[in-house]
Amino acid sequence: ERRSAEERSERGRRKERKMADNNAMKEFMIIGRHNPTEHMPEPKVYRMRIFANDTVRAQSRFWYFMNRLYKIKRSNGQLIATHEIFEKKPLKVKSFGIFIRYDSRSGTHNIYKEFRDVTRTGAVNQMYMDMAGRHRARQSYIQIMRVQELATKDVRRSYTKQYLKGNLHFPLPRRHSRISKGKRTTFSRSRPKTH
Repeated sequence: ERRSAEERSERGRRKERKMADNNAMKEFMIIGRHNPTEHMPEPKVYRMRIFANDTVRAQSRFWYFMNRLYKIKRSNGQLIATHEIFEKKPLKVKSFGIFIRYDSRSGTHNIYKEFRDVTRTGAVNQMYMDMAGRHRARQSYIQIMRVQELATKDVRRSYTKQYLKGNLHFPLPRRHSRISKGKRTTFSRSRPKTH
């Protein structure tokens, strides 16, 4: 009985880790083209950067865009390569500008948003959360047009500019002084000073 409970808790932990991995956004480079035919023996090759949770979803998104832009479907096209792209400097904080198009209940809108993060995928994750919170936009309704790393002079939004100052300080609003165990009491004559 005890062993089965431990196995169940281990299975639960594995499931949680798998769900966390599935929710993490990844960036893929996908290359594809139309199937060669007699009229077109060497078709044009297309390359796209796609953000998705795994390769299957990334390839599905690739065919969705290919169908909309060039009328090439999975049935009459072929994939040449699928590569996951990793960040070159994943420990450096950067500003990212994201151009997106999304479908709301009233129509289709173009939006530009800025985020601070250490990776492009982290900025895209932030964008999806922001769009869900502010605009009730689901992930399937959002099309990412472009993600670019911004230089300091190119940052537009004030909520991003506030983090670019050199003398940036964060307040410590509630500090507690550590009292040694021998001097601790349940009641005190004065209120604690936390500032």
